[in-house]
Amino acid sequence: MNTVLDDNKKLCLNSGQIIQLTPRMTMMFEVEDLEVASPATVSRCGMVYMEPESLTLDPLIKSWMQKLPAKVGANKLIVKNLEEMFTDMMEDGCYFVRRNCPEMVKTVDNNLCCSQMRLLDCFLSKYIEDEDGLKKISQEAIDALSGQIKAIFFFCMIWSVGATTG
Repeated sequence: MNTVLDDNKKLCLNSGQIIQLTPRMTMMFEVEDLEVASPATVSRCGMVYMEPESLTLDPLIKSWMQKLPAKVGANKLIVKNLEEMFTDMMEDGCYFVRRNCPEMVKTVDNNLCCSQMRLLDCFLSKYIEDEDGLKKISQEAIDALSGQIKAIFFFCMIWSVGATTG
């Protein structure tokens, strides 16, 4: 694996086959822990491992909020409502699930929060203007979203935070 992480970006397989990665290719790893990772692998990947419990949801939410579609993010009422709902309900919703609902598949709060944000992204994707300027989002559409954002948030919360319960 270290050869693919070097500058030559060659993936050497057990069979002896070598696959050359192009400059546009990237390798991404998601690890459970660093128990068997060598210092060379850690330094090449720039790995940082943190226990999910030590990371709060705040950085995750703030990062997601910065990536809202431009016109959605410019609407102060939508941003305010989203921030308030995440602050008021996300951790409490996760806590409720942990205490009162049997989970079919065990999760951590960060995963549930990411699921919530991915579902919200699906609803908000129609508010992304294209780079060519062919798709314009009207102010009326943003105003309509402003009135629906709480309902959309609750729908997404049920299908994300509540999705793992039996």
